[in-house]
Amino acid sequence: MLLAFNGKINYNFQCDLSWRIIKFMYSKISSFIGELLQIVVFAISIFLFVYLLVLQPHKIKGESMEPNFHNSEYLLTDKVSYRFGDPERGDVIVFKAPPSYTDEFIKRVIAIPGETVMVKDGHVYVNGNQINEDYIPNNFVTRPGQYAQEGVEITVGENEYFVLGDNRDHSLDSRVLGTIGKEYITGRAWLVYWPINQIGVITAPIYAF
Repeated sequence: MLLAFNGKINYNFQCDLSWRIIKFMYSKISSFIGELLQIVVFAISIFLFVYLLVLQPHKIKGESMEPNFHNSEYLLTDKVSYRFGDPERGDVIVFKAPPSYTDEFIKRVIAIPGETVMVKDGHVYVNGNQINEDYIPNNFVTRPGQYAQEGVEITVGENEYFVLGDNRDHSLDSRVLGTIGKEYITGRAWLVYWPINQIGVITAPIYAF
């Protein structure tokens, strides 16, 4: 009887020990999962904050910005700068293009509000002066379009911008689309991050005219 009683005690002790181990492991696993969920939620929150308010990745589609930006390159767009300031000449911007304002284009700002712009003899004139565009090859010709007609001076309206693609013969831009309202500008192209051999910060050129 004593042996049987001892056996029952040992069995109960083993069961109690096993249950404690299970409870301990469950507690640790629950704590780990809880901490992991907090990290995931925090990471998602940071991502959404950055994506919606600070930086947004974009993929370049097409050849309209050759030779400076290439098809299938990836860049980060700065969405903060234009909340506190305005686009400047030479900035490369991403915007929602008319007429649908759903597709996003990437172009370069050529003329800002209050300025006049004209396409004439294959060149661009701002405020009556031919601008020097060192970032495109000399053999690139700027042809007129339905909006920016040959030799016709256009005044850029308030909060509007005249934009062109660097690859003038292969770009749908303000020559056809007209000026772009600031409210449709997503942000300023800030950094090329892919492919690796093209990584670099995007800087605006200095114009002498």
